[in-house]
Amino acid sequence: MTIELKREQLLATLRDMESVAVAFSGGVDSAVVAQAAFLALGDKALAVTAHSPSVALQERDDAARIAQQIGIRHLIIKTDEFSNPAYLQNDGSRCYHCKTELYEKILAQAPLLHVKHVVSGANLDDQGDYRPGLKAAAEHGVRHPLQETHCSKADVREMAKGWNLPIWDKPASPCLSSRLVPGLAVTTERTHRIEAAEAYLRSLGLVEFRVRLHEGELARIEASPDAIAWLSEADRREELTDRMLQLGFRFVTLDLVGFRSGSMNELIPLETKQRFQRPSQVSP
Repeated sequence: MTIELKREQLLATLRDMESVAVAFSGGVDSAVVAQAAFLALGDKALAVTAHSPSVALQERDDAARIAQQIGIRHLIIKTDEFSNPAYLQNDGSRCYHCKTELYEKILAQAPLLHVKHVVSGANLDDQGDYRPGLKAAAEHGVRHPLQETHCSKADVREMAKGWNLPIWDKPASPCLSSRLVPGLAVTTERTHRIEAAEAYLRSLGLVEFRVRLHEGELARIEASPDAIAWLSEADRREELTDRMLQLGFRFVTLDLVGFRSGSMNELIPLETKQRFQRPSQVSP
């Protein structure tokens, strides 16, 4: 199927929904859904972005700029997942509780917002990964128009580029809490510290990387092989170490395997994965 046909099917799918609220992080997936929703529905489309300690301020600001460029109505709502002990214990089901909180907040306001459906940016490739947020979506009737129209991540990026969205090639940027090793309690101090550490690395010119937090306040930095070699140079290594220790980390390591999205999922117990695994159906 050509990208043009997939794009038309995406628009048609959203048009049939009559009015939608897009769970909008500002990443490329939700941006494409927001753009398509605006083209299909105009003022009957709304983008909703969560505001919490798990969302980096830069990500929230970027989402606001993308929504403004698209022209879609944009609402930022405060979510309270940090008041949920099940979220804070970080046992591998954290994303389920986070998405449950977000979807419940949106659905509670749906009548006032005049939207019939909540939609996400989940694409076809997300079915091949551990995504407990999809279980929360299924329980709340959230639809995934990219999955319904069989759009892969590559399709999404191609659509975004065709629509001149500046984040068409933006790397994925999961929430800050995802940087904590399963079993390590989520706290606002830790997420703020990770946000500051990643902002520092970004200021050095790094593009695709993660700062992972392990027991003992150990920071494990994942980056490309070239970036690892660059950060390992004596002067830069000393500067990096000093900055990370100033932020409150006790130990600093460079992961020689390099950057890999979702590496923390390898540490989630199989029992937890089975309990919070995504549903097999992609259509409502």
